[in-house]
Order: sequence, then C-alpha cells, then structure tokens
Amino acid sequence: MGAASVASTSVTSAAAAPAGRSASSGTTAGRGEETRSLDELYQDAVAEGGKLVIYAGGDLADSGSGASAREAFRRRFPEIDLTLVVDYSKYHDVRVDNQFATGTLVPDLVQLQTLHDFTRWKREGRLLHYRPAAFSKLHKQFRDPDGAWAAGMVIGFNCLYDVAAAGADAPRTPLDLVDPRCKGAIASSYPHDDDAVLYLYALYAETYGWDWVADFAAQQPQFARGSFSPGSAVGAKQKIIGVGTGGSPLSTGPTRWVMPDGHPFMAWGQRLAILRQAARPTAAKLYVNWQLSTERQTSSGWSVRTDIAPPTGLKPIWEYPDANLDGFPRFMEDRARVEQLKQTFALYFGEVKGDPTPGWPGLHPGR
Repeated sequence: MGAASVASTSVTSAAAAPAGRSASSGTTAGRGEETRSLDELYQDAVAEGGKLVIYAGGDLADSGSGASAREAFRRRFPEIDLTLVVDYSKYHDVRVDNQFATGTLVPDLVQLQTLHDFTRWKREGRLLHYRPAAFSKLHKQFRDPDGAWAAGMVIGFNCLYDVAAAGADAPRTPLDLVDPRCKGAIASSYPHDDDAVLYLYALYAETYGWDWVADFAAQQPQFARGSFSPGSAVGAKQKIIGVGTGGSPLSTGPTRWVMPDGHPFMAWGQRLAILRQAARPTAAKLYVNWQLSTERQTSSGWSVRTDIAPPTGLKPIWEYPDANLDGFPRFMEDRARVEQLKQTFALYFGEVKGDPTPGWPGLHPGR
C-alpha cells in the first residue's frame, strides 16, 4: 500500500484511541511490529465500533476450526461483534473479487487456503501492509516480507484409519491404500474439489505413478465434498480409512493420522490478510495478533512461530521434507496446472457430486 494509505490508517487509529492513550502505542508498516497488547488493541477496537467481519475458508458453516475460532474469540473479546463467515476458499476469493468490482466490500479480513490470491491481491494493492506482534518470529514461509499477509495456523492433509477396525492391517503408507484388503474400505474427499487435497493426490501421482491412481480408483473409494468427510465416515464406522483429511500424528484416540517417513504428505499455513479498504482495521489487527499470540499458537499442534516448540513427539513442520511445505504455494500459483489436474482426476474418479457443505452464503454474507 502507498504511504498515503499508511498515514490515513495511522490517523484513524489515533482518532479512535481512548482518552489518555497515545496513538504512538501502535505501529504500522515500515515502523516495526505492533507494540500494543491484546488488551490495548481490544480497547481500540471497541472504540472503533466494536465490529469485525471475517471470511474464513472451511468446510462447515457452524462447526469445525472456523466455529472454534469464532467462539474462542468471542469469549476472549466479548465486546466485539464478530461475524465469521465460513465457506470454501475458492468461493470466498471470487466473492471478494466481485465485491471489489462492485464497490460492495463486506469483510475486514480474509483467512483462506487459496494462497495465490494473497500474492495477487498484494500486487493489486488490495492488502494492508501490517506487521503484528511476533511477526519476526514467524517462520519465513509463513509471512510476507512486507506484512501483506501472515499465516495463522498450520494444516496438514494425508490419511487416517480406524485403529480398532484396521488392526494389524492398518495402512502405514499410501502404497498400502491400493492393497486388495483395502477395497471398499476407503473414504476420500474429492481432489478435484479442494486444491489442498488436489495437491496431496498430485504428490501421490508424482511419487507412485498414474498406475497407482488407477489402482486406487479400482478400490472403489467413497468420495464426498469437504475435507472433514473422510474422518466423519471413519468415525461413523462407515469406512476404515480416510484420505485427503487432517488429523494429528500424536492422536491416541480411535483414529490414527499417518505421516510415514519417506512418503509424501502436505502441509501449509492458512493465510490471514487485512483488506486495505477494511471498514474496521483495528478489530482486524486485534484478530491477527490474537491468532499469532502465544495463547493461540500453543493451543494446537504445529505453530507458525519459530519460538514456540511443537508438542513432544513432533518437530516443527518445516523440518519435515515430506510435508512439501514449499511445494503447495508454488502449486497454487500455477493455475493452468491446477485446472489440468482437476480434470485429469475427474477422469479417474468421476465428477464432483453434492452440494457445498457450508451451504450457499450468497454474494454478500455478513453484510
């Protein structure tokens, strides 16, 4: 963003600061990281109007990670009227583009899987350049050097299985998925409906060959929309194995998520960005700082921060070469390859069927 926009944002923050507070307690792009505490940002966000609208990528409107973040934020900052709209990232990004084109922008902040949109929106001058507290502690792959975006969480996709049902025949690697004993026992999200799942399947095809893909199709997997669907099918005892879904390798519950050495899986940082035209930039800054805070980054598995160790038994995600952390951003930038792979996997697995699992939020949800 230009210097005039930075200055305008700084003036707005100064006007919104409560009496007795110095506007210099906050920082903007080019002046280092945010220095206000979460509580100070909270006060300023309430003074700004106490509202925040976020478009977040996800599978379910009222449950899952989006709903979890919504409820946690509301408990922490009860005076902020948060509207967090969950939809597939591939619909949110074009929704935001259409709002740009029609002058009807709704969200203040976006939290999406479509990594390529953040680099494009930065080029177009759509993003506020802002360095939250702990920005320098983010791994270099999880932050834009100019502060246009930062990753708020790490997500990984691979396979999981029902521990009791699989028994001694539990799949250890993707190669086991094409073993005859797994026929009819697999649930998967559609790779040609979700770009992260698509990348996972592209890694499988690259590593094991297209014959593996044909053999996998012959296993008669049950496909459904939403990356949560394989885990749901396994949890409901409908299938034994789930593919193209998240999980924890440290889980001791009824299902086990696998990431064997020497075999590919995929992980990425879900990106956050404040839109330059945001109506409520201070509330958006509060959310970003909260997501990157120690209290949030220690509440799950892998952290995006280099100064926060993962749970015992795990290494930082960037120390797993099989996670292909570098590969997914590059993959997402190559839209021609993405489209070709979508159609190729449709040839093997059939067309995507079913309604979007978050429903149909429409053109201007959250307005």
